Amino acid sequence: MKILLAGYNVDTDVLADLKRTSHPRQDVTPETISASYARISRDPRPIDELRKLARAEVEKARKSNANIIFKMGHHSIAEHAVFNFDILGVSRLALEELEKFRLCAYTEKSQRYQKLENDFVIPEEIKGFDLEKDFVETIQKQNKFYHEIIEQGIEPEDARYVTSLATQAQLGQTLNARNLEFIFRRFASHPLAEIRRIGKTMYDLVQPIAPSIILFAEANDFDQKTYGELKTKTLKLKTKSKEAGPEVELIDFTAEPDQRLLAALLHSSTRLTFAECSRQAGKMSPKEKKELIKTCFKYAELYDRPLREFEYVDLTFNVVLSAACFGQLKRHRMASIISQPYDPALGVTIPEAITKAGLDKKFKCIVNITNKTFEKISKKNPLAAQYVLTNAHRKRVLIKFNARELYHISRLREDKHAQWDIQRISAQMTAQAKKIMPLSMLFIGGKDKYPDIYEAQFGKKPNVVL
Repeated sequence: MKILLAGYNVDTDVLADLKRTSHPRQDVTPETISASYARISRDPRPIDELRKLARAEVEKARKSNANIIFKMGHHSIAEHAVFNFDILGVSRLALEELEKFRLCAYTEKSQRYQKLENDFVIPEEIKGFDLEKDFVETIQKQNKFYHEIIEQGIEPEDARYVTSLATQAQLGQTLNARNLEFIFRRFASHPLAEIRRIGKTMYDLVQPIAPSIILFAEANDFDQKTYGELKTKTLKLKTKSKEAGPEVELIDFTAEPDQRLLAALLHSSTRLTFAECSRQAGKMSPKEKKELIKTCFKYAELYDRPLREFEYVDLTFNVVLSAACFGQLKRHRMASIISQPYDPALGVTIPEAITKAGLDKKFKCIVNITNKTFEKISKKNPLAAQYVLTNAHRKRVLIKFNARELYHISRLREDKHAQWDIQRISAQMTAQAKKIMPLSMLFIGGKDKYPDIYEAQFGKKPNVVL
């Protein structure tokens, strides 16, 4: 056996020192990793030799990358190149766009734990217009109230509900070149100037380093026009609901979900067809079914994920939630999430701590001022108007995931350390899931509750207890 560490993420300051203190070199680029790995399928030489060759012939490696990606369509080689970005001074609204991309890693400055300053982004779409004055005055009133309630003992995690989506934020991001190219293309086509600027800035940093694996990064008709034309074709429909509807509503799920899970477990444990596994699952007694599910968790600790067979059971929820809550739900990127714009007609979520402190009346006053400014800006640019809305404002989200991912959401978000808003939403989702698939959800719950859930089924605690 021979296992080598081919490379890893290095701070750019270290790379700059390397370039400055060593002889002139062109191989300080992740492209050589992509080029050498791309050759593995057809070149019999050892991988480490292929890497050495790529480092010695960087321009040749770049041509090879471009040929494989563009002509042969093998974008996967770009996944071997990994980049890290420090992203500062962008709006909370912009972070929602950045964090939409599924196969990327993010760590964001927490408004829950850190006190906010008064920094905010003024969208380019309203700069120089009379609306800019209204926008700034509204944000200033929000921020002033934020500091007032902080001084009265309200924790930042609750006080932040009055701050806007224009509030400046920062983010650490790690992603591979394939996903980065996707971001560039999507952001270049985005209608908001801030999003386009983020994409262009990131592109300008990466393109000189890895030109051969970032190929399709331009604005395009697909990203620019598709949703616009969909909206045009739906104009004849009633586009706004008269009411928000249920906060959490299970609207679709796999038929006979428990039986589907049992059949999947039988399929991976036998050599029967899935149809036969489904028939066998239907014949099992309630006790046999429960014992089979329990076996899946017999050796599971609170950090273990359920078996992959749980992915064959799907659930779809319609959720109405605050911007603060969405900031946490959207992190579960293994889900399919489609969200509508924030809509003042859906109301706001007011933290209980603010109501108990008798500050809810002033809070609602700030919300009313915000809504009026939102309506003014919406007449010019509905999308840019989103910036002025607060973390308390709500949007409607359609979220689809499998039972395995719901376990993950529940473990993290129903835990006692989780923020109250996402705890509440997650608890409603799991409660509704339990009603239609009680066996599949037998061990679901926050990680702090897992020892008790486990003990209820096995008569003893798991090995690992928080």
